[in-house]
Order: sequence, then C-alpha cells, then structure tokens
Amino acid sequence: MPNVRNPDHSRRSERSRQAILEATRALISEVGYGKVSIEAIAARAGVGKQTIYRWWPSKGAVIFDSFLALSQDAEGEGMALPDTGDLEADLKLVMRATAAEFADPDFERPIRALNTEIITDSDLAAQYHDKLARPVDEAKKARLRSGQQAGQLAPDADLDLVLETLYAPLLQRWLLRSGPLTAEYADSLVDITLRAFRP
Repeated sequence: MPNVRNPDHSRRSERSRQAILEATRALISEVGYGKVSIEAIAARAGVGKQTIYRWWPSKGAVIFDSFLALSQDAEGEGMALPDTGDLEADLKLVMRATAAEFADPDFERPIRALNTEIITDSDLAAQYHDKLARPVDEAKKARLRSGQQAGQLAPDADLDLVLETLYAPLLQRWLLRSGPLTAEYADSLVDITLRAFRP
C-alpha cells in the first residue's frame, strides 16, 4: 500500500494568513488605506475572499491585524523590552532598533500610510490607540518602572512624559523627513531623556 502523507493544514493556513497580512500592508503602502479592498487583498495574497472572511469579519479587522503583527515583530516576543538591569543600555538598544525600522522602506511605507489616515479619521485613530499604541506603550512603561525600582529613573517621574520626551523627536523627524534616523541620533535622545528624569 502506498505511503500517503496527510497534508499539514495548519502550516498551509498559517502561510495563507501571513500572505494575507503581508499583502494588506503592501497594498496600504501602494494605494492608501481607503482604497484597499478585500478583493484586492485576496488577489495579492493568492487566496479566495472566503479565506479572508473565515478569519476576519471586515477589511478594518484585517488591516489592524496586519499592523498588530508588524508591531509585535518590531517589539519582539510579548512586546517586552530588554531588561539587563542597565536602563540606559536597554533604551539605546530599543531606540536604535526603532530608528532603523523607521528608516527601512519596507517597514516605513505602511506605517506612514496608516499615520496619514489617522490624521483625518478619528475613529481609526481611536482603534489604533487601543489595539496598537497602548499595548506597546504599556510594555515600554513596564521597563521604565523597572528602572525606577533600580534607582535609575526618578521615582516620581511621569512615565507618559518620559515616553513623549524619548519618542516624540524621533517621530517628528520621521514624519517631516527633517533629518536622518541614525544610531547616534537615537542615543542622543536616550541621553537627553535620562538627564531630565534621573533621580
């Protein structure tokens, strides 16, 4: 009797899911959030529309999962920041990686497209904050709290303000294309932030 191997449906399903998420980000970069359709995503990913609707109820749900996956890839497993005990070194590692990601066209294009839509769509902005920005910010604040406990950050520091001081200049430089996003620039933001909020 011939040896017939059963197909691995879970592996095929995960490949299809990843193809859908990648196709979604690519289309947003090319045509903009408002012009992306389920039909276009299916065609780009090489799947049927029914495959997409099996996992997501709407176009918006697919788009948010595509950015959530990108965000998780960027932050690493569980969205946890490194904690070696040295807050300055850990923040410089994270900020250098952030600057490099925003300088990478494959990462930058879909994020820029989404930010363009957020500027004019308050509902989208709220969803982005709830599903993407807030969980990532909580992971960052968890690392800052650890720094506070170790005496490397002032115990009364406003952690939201610390994050704004750290990230806002980088985001503005990226958004306005006003300068290079280098490792040296990332390091300088960490130095300035820690100088302002050390005990």
